[in-house]
Amino acid sequence: MFEDELEDDDTHEASTMKSVIQTEKAPKAIGPYSQGIRVRTGELLFLSGQIPVTPAGELVAGDIESQTEQVLKNLEAVLTAGGSSLSQVLKTTVYLKNLDDFPRMNAVYETFFRDKPPARSTVEVSRLPRQVVIEIDVIAAVG
Repeated sequence: MFEDELEDDDTHEASTMKSVIQTEKAPKAIGPYSQGIRVRTGELLFLSGQIPVTPAGELVAGDIESQTEQVLKNLEAVLTAGGSSLSQVLKTTVYLKNLDDFPRMNAVYETFFRDKPPARSTVEVSRLPRQVVIEIDVIAAVG
């Protein structure tokens, strides 16, 4: 894994704290996520899961796209408050009430993580707080 990163100049940048790990010895990422992320940092930010609720506390009703967008905006706000940003996210976990929503969630998700997307896990769950259909948590580098 590490050797493949060093051999390929496109996936190794010494000037950044976050490097994408990509190897042909494992299946390619099939969406906007990376096989792995190597971090050169002393500080990490762990965000609690965010659900589609506005800063005023109002639940965002509607389709998975609207709810996903609000969740990612919430995460972006907390990242900023913690001295980080979406570009410094290393790992996300997406919790979906219905995995059939994955393609539509993914279409919105990829608009927030275009360059060097983080590693990601996505799971279907039976229930989420306030009966929402999505929750996402993240781990990010700071600085």
